[in-house]
Amino acid sequence: MKFKALLLALSLSSAFSFAQEKVKYSKEDIKKMETYLFNEGFNIPSPKKISTIIMKDGTINKGYCSKVDSKRGQIYEIAIKDSATKKQITFNAENVSEMYIYPSNAEKIAKVGKYFGNIRNFGTKKLTKNTTAESIHFINQTVSLKNKKDDKEFLMQLINPEFNDIISVYYDPRAKETGGFSVGGSPQLGGGVIKSYYVKKGDKIMWLHKDDFEDNYDFLFGDNAEFVKKYPKKSVEWDYFSFLVSQYTEMTNG
Repeated sequence: MKFKALLLALSLSSAFSFAQEKVKYSKEDIKKMETYLFNEGFNIPSPKKISTIIMKDGTINKGYCSKVDSKRGQIYEIAIKDSATKKQITFNAENVSEMYIYPSNAEKIAKVGKYFGNIRNFGTKKLTKNTTAESIHFINQTVSLKNKKDDKEFLMQLINPEFNDIISVYYDPRAKETGGFSVGGSPQLGGGVIKSYYVKKGDKIMWLHKDDFEDNYDFLFGDNAEFVKKYPKKSVEWDYFSFLVSQYTEMTNG
């Protein structure tokens, strides 16, 4: 029995090692994987469009956003001027289930300028995501900011609503970007890759930085052997993260 158990262990180990072998991708594959599929993250709500706040008890409130209080960019309190009574009402994140707000025009204009300021964006991002006319979805999550602070409830922007069945990715307003270079005020070459997000899978939500991506690869994707074989840890890069989440979701859901 011990011998059979040893053979089984060796077999599983060999299979896992095979699945983790490096894969060489074509230029077309890499271009596809570098395409940024997440929605754009926004920080400033429009005071001119009606926001919708849904409480944990199911109550729905609508009004014009008048104030947002945040910690490290994550919202813990929001105030609206009620669209019917015109009275200002303040809501604490711990009482809110989700909300839908619109980004301000000023921020959208600034993001368009930033888009054209980096040549890499032309091939990896859609300009229309910076000028969206749609509302932004925020969801209540209890999280430790940057995995260092005490757990607290915040309203966090979901940026992969089209493929968040298994892994939900939330905007990190304080995220930095990889560096590039420019000459004489010309558009930047390279860089511009967002370095961190808040990521939730199952009951676990964490701040995920690019430096910790490899350490968390197995937690995020390791339960899908087909995915691991096609996109092994040693072959993929942080730059592909949005594609990997999308592809993992598609392959897992079948």
